[in-house]
Amino acid sequence: MINRRKFIQNTGALALGGLAITQTTSAMSAFSKISIALPKTYGVQLYTVTNAMDTDLDATLKRVAEIGYTDLETAFSRKGGFYGLKPKEFADKAKGYGLAWRAHHIGGAPFRMPANAQPRLDANGNPIVLPKMLNLRDNYQEAVDLAAEGGVKFLVCASTPIDTLDDIKLSIETFNKTGEACKKAGIGFAFHNHTKEFDRIGGKVPYEMFLSEVPADLMKMELDLGWATKAGTDPLELFKKHPGRFPLWHVKDLDRVTQRPVEIGKGYVDLKRIFEAADASGVQHFFVEQDAAPQPMENIATSFKNLKALIG
Repeated sequence: MINRRKFIQNTGALALGGLAITQTTSAMSAFSKISIALPKTYGVQLYTVTNAMDTDLDATLKRVAEIGYTDLETAFSRKGGFYGLKPKEFADKAKGYGLAWRAHHIGGAPFRMPANAQPRLDANGNPIVLPKMLNLRDNYQEAVDLAAEGGVKFLVCASTPIDTLDDIKLSIETFNKTGEACKKAGIGFAFHNHTKEFDRIGGKVPYEMFLSEVPADLMKMELDLGWATKAGTDPLELFKKHPGRFPLWHVKDLDRVTQRPVEIGKGYVDLKRIFEAADASGVQHFFVEQDAAPQPMENIATSFKNLKALIG
């Protein structure tokens, strides 16, 4: 499987700060059901099951629906397009399994292979040739048109270069143009974080710059609860400072020792505390994601069971 953090230029991890966290010794041991009203549709980011999606689309969608998920967020496919289909074709296929396509991830800039990266080989030892990958800097209008054609509610920037202040400024220009195009097309635009967006680059915090320099009517945020927690950022403080700006969440748990994603309820991210503050965030949809899941279908099934135990 392609390493997602390399693939979308995730730029590393920060040390865990002083955010209050809950230690769990077994799945959901510290959870009791929360009392506030939440969206009752459970979503999954299909990057978690990329290989299965590219191998057998129908069987994978069927299984996702059987587990109990109802909402989908899509990402890159090695088949190109939307798992080899056009937007409307994919939306219709998902609908046939009782699934709603809510959001789609796209890179903020052209993909660059990491320095010294070795080419990935297929089963015959030949280099894998990746299909054309759209990005917002070069193809924002095409990306918006395709998302609108598929009927998604949100086009989401999965990651963007932020190594320098010039990178950040160029990303902000791209976000404003994309947000305007999405607004005209009648869909939403959002930005998804990893960890480095909360670091200081040239004395400034990229995430704060994005929030302040792109109007709220042009860009919302898809808050990755796991990566934000790992970065030492309290989601509740973000909700308080920017109410209603977070209609999308990635629900992710992290192992305390390795800091890697694990099944929901098996890590240290205090999801109960975050969900209980959901009203202030403006959340409309949330998607379970487990990067580099060792047993993807089994992992998302366990995460669904544990998440349902938390929010009902």
